[in-house]
Amino acid sequence: MAKSAKTPAKGEEKTARTAKGGTGGKTAAKKAASTAAKKPAGKSAAGASKKSTTSAGRAAPKKAPASRKAGIPRPWVEHYPEGIPAEMGDFPNNSLGELLVDACKTYGDRPAFTCMGKSLSYRDLEEMSQHFAGYLQSLGLERGARVALMMPNVLQYPVAMMAVLRAGYVVVNVNPLYTPRELEHQLNDAGAEAIVILENFAHTLEAVASKTSVKHVVVASMGELLGLKGHIVNFVVRRVKKMVPAWSLPGHVSFREAVKKGASHGLRPVEIALSDNAFLQYTGGTTGVSKGATLTHSNVLANVIQNELWFRSAYIGKPKPGAPVLICALPLYHIYALTVNALMGMKLGGNNVLIPNPRDIPAFVKELQKYDFHIFPGLNTLFNALLNNEDFCKLPFKSLLVTFGGGMAVQRAVAERWQKLTGCVISQGYGLSETSPVATVNSFAAKEFTGTIGYPISSTDVVIRDDKGKNLPFGKVGEICIRGPQVMAGYWNRPDETAKVMTEDGFFRSGDMGTMPRMARSPSSTARRT
Repeated sequence: MAKSAKTPAKGEEKTARTAKGGTGGKTAAKKAASTAAKKPAGKSAAGASKKSTTSAGRAAPKKAPASRKAGIPRPWVEHYPEGIPAEMGDFPNNSLGELLVDACKTYGDRPAFTCMGKSLSYRDLEEMSQHFAGYLQSLGLERGARVALMMPNVLQYPVAMMAVLRAGYVVVNVNPLYTPRELEHQLNDAGAEAIVILENFAHTLEAVASKTSVKHVVVASMGELLGLKGHIVNFVVRRVKKMVPAWSLPGHVSFREAVKKGASHGLRPVEIALSDNAFLQYTGGTTGVSKGATLTHSNVLANVIQNELWFRSAYIGKPKPGAPVLICALPLYHIYALTVNALMGMKLGGNNVLIPNPRDIPAFVKELQKYDFHIFPGLNTLFNALLNNEDFCKLPFKSLLVTFGGGMAVQRAVAERWQKLTGCVISQGYGLSETSPVATVNSFAAKEFTGTIGYPISSTDVVIRDDKGKNLPFGKVGEICIRGPQVMAGYWNRPDETAKVMTEDGFFRSGDMGTMPRMARSPSSTARRT
């Protein structure tokens, strides 16, 4: 659709925002976005959708917001793969928590997440997240309170993420490699009252804890949920590899202790609306000061549905696996892996194989040797590193159905080597934290790498505009602007920044340059800033 010029893209996972209203002009679009970004999560805006509760007797799922606007042609729809609808249809659930609980009840004893050889079943995940949610509620946090998660890909992450959503709070994803200064800024900007952190990074929190809004600290360890071998893992991590610097956080509780306390407290049912905030996903932007993209339950749920619909193209002429195995090497605190791996993966009933440190390529490949994997989201740098590993090149790839490239432009040379080795085409997509994140993607049934960023997904409008906001004709270079149900509500507590990127007619200005070919083959990206 659009060929991206050499202007850097905003953030590794910028995702397009959903336009919820009509063409209500500047006041409607910008005011709505600003209001949603500023309100405490859980407090619905006027005219909000029906609410969901964690108890039985849920409200009927709300219909998806109409995204079709007059005057915006969608020439790409006729090029969609077979079976992909132009519109995403109704929301099947009223909240992300409800979606995840439904998945747990449906798939029961299937493995949901596996890390270092230990699996959590869907049943385990439902029970443990319920207990942890009960613990969070026992702290007296109000609905919409922000809870920070500062962990790599370990089993505690999906438990905590699901618990925060079920309890009626907002997940604030934090990069564990942040410096104390960066961590202090994000915690204070978000107003986070609680944090769940892996002990490897607790010293960073210790340095700034007294200067933040955090009142409650839960500390996890690498081996905590790994069963008997967890003691060995913790010993090696702490004593042999010395990966846990000394730290002191008075009043903290361990993750396991929090789960135990929550089991006795119980989970209180909470009403959650689709318009309530679900995630604060921080992105650098051009100023260098990170801003929180406010993603509502409807934003992220819409993108889960959109991605699931697009994944239908992976099964054209191929058998669909009953229980797909997804490789989760990208960090779950990034929106790309969060939406595509964790959330969509659970909706599909898949098993996400968590890789805590994908930079350790030999160890990563040893994990890959244990599984017949079907879905592999990744980055160009990761694909390239794996291709340069002899043991990776010896793996069987007969089960691999989807290789999803995002986060940065995939180089053609890397894509061609990958296809030659695995027999699977890298399907490149595009998005940002602000779009939950996927806005465009190539068909997963493609026979070869296209070099473009694909077609706008269902219920998504994309236009190319000049610096005055005027739509440009096919073939002209301009700013990629995105409208759809996955577009953020705005930047947290930053109405000024929100106004800069949201247009009168509900489009999100990505800051990335691109073109849309006349034949609407698909947008192509040559640069993405991470």
